[in-house]
Amino acid sequence: MVARPEGNPKRGLVESRPSGAQWWDCAVTMGSIDRYIFRTTLASFALVLVSLTGVIWITQALRGIDLMTSQGQTIVTFLGITSLVIPALVLIIAPIALMIAISHTLNKLATDSEIIVMNAAGFSPFRLFRPFFFATCVVAAVVAFIGAYLAPDGMRRIKQWDAEITADVLTNILQPGRFAQLDQNLTIRIRERLPGGVLAGIFVDDRRDPKERITIIADHGTVLKNESGSYLVLEDGNLERFEAGKRDPALVAFGRYAFDMSKFSNRGRDVALGIRERYIWELFSPAESDPVYKQLSGQFFAELHDRLMSPLYPFAFAVLTFAFLGTPRTTRQSRNFSIGGSIVAVFGLRMAGFACSVMTVKTPAMALVQYGMLFGAIGVGLWMIIGGVVVEPPAALMEAINRSNARLARLFRRPATA
Repeated sequence: MVARPEGNPKRGLVESRPSGAQWWDCAVTMGSIDRYIFRTTLASFALVLVSLTGVIWITQALRGIDLMTSQGQTIVTFLGITSLVIPALVLIIAPIALMIAISHTLNKLATDSEIIVMNAAGFSPFRLFRPFFFATCVVAAVVAFIGAYLAPDGMRRIKQWDAEITADVLTNILQPGRFAQLDQNLTIRIRERLPGGVLAGIFVDDRRDPKERITIIADHGTVLKNESGSYLVLEDGNLERFEAGKRDPALVAFGRYAFDMSKFSNRGRDVALGIRERYIWELFSPAESDPVYKQLSGQFFAELHDRLMSPLYPFAFAVLTFAFLGTPRTTRQSRNFSIGGSIVAVFGLRMAGFACSVMTVKTPAMALVQYGMLFGAIGVGLWMIIGGVVVEPPAALMEAINRSNARLARLFRRPATA
């Protein structure tokens, strides 16, 4: 007799299948190939994001160059104010930079025939999408943090900083070569502004006190602001005081003299915050007595949902880009049509999102349309990835393009020489 093992003969096969915990570990951990794709995607994303943000930031910064030219601010103030707009730029550019990074990574893998090799080794398109999904989660988390806190914080700092500059009479009213009457019987003139906020050729005529008249001429001066107020610190000058009832004026030469300008500085005034300067929790529950909310409640609603949807755009862009470019192809198969299709799909989705955000101000139901578009794009993209749908141009279109190319070639073909 042959002894048969006790128990279920398929016991070994059953035990070899991964449990739920093992399946979860496999799903959330990355192998060497996943880490390679993950690093390549994020490195490309960072490069594209910095490049695009830098170019757009320069164009925006040039608009504020008058801070240094006409208002005499330092380069530090100029860079500080203009750099605060970078988070708001990143909020819009990050999903586009992710799309470009995924396209570059997939094109690199396809050029080196790595996608075909991984597909032959058992990597389905959906399995290959996993490292791109992890990279998208990182980008979405960054976008969510920027939209909820960093971008509105930068915008409100810009507004407060700009209010301090424009509210200060020394930078807003005083213009070189002009006599500025700051108050009744108080006139100040400066000859020019020098780098570093230095005012050159200062003249002050103060007749506010009916018992005396003060005239000050200084070679140069600077503005000093502290807790006690704002002062025009004059250096290397003369002070001439005419007192009522006296024949001769008193003349004093000074090396340093502080002229109080606190009355003309609105440094501590309150700044009304706009919608884009509000944190996301302030958009969730605005105060009923807020005058901005009373006047622009529709824009509050639209801005809130625009912030909530901003982390969804990286997922939509990543899924659509991979759906068009992630399927295995040979090096002889053209990817131009797929690249063009992904660009059109992503651009159309983003433009439709902008349109829905604008219409949500008047029609709140358009926010649901925008959510539907995003989740619909993600769903269609995942269906294409799981089903392995290959996006190729129609045969009739390719025949028409080939015939057109052939006609152009015959038209510009050079005649044979004898």
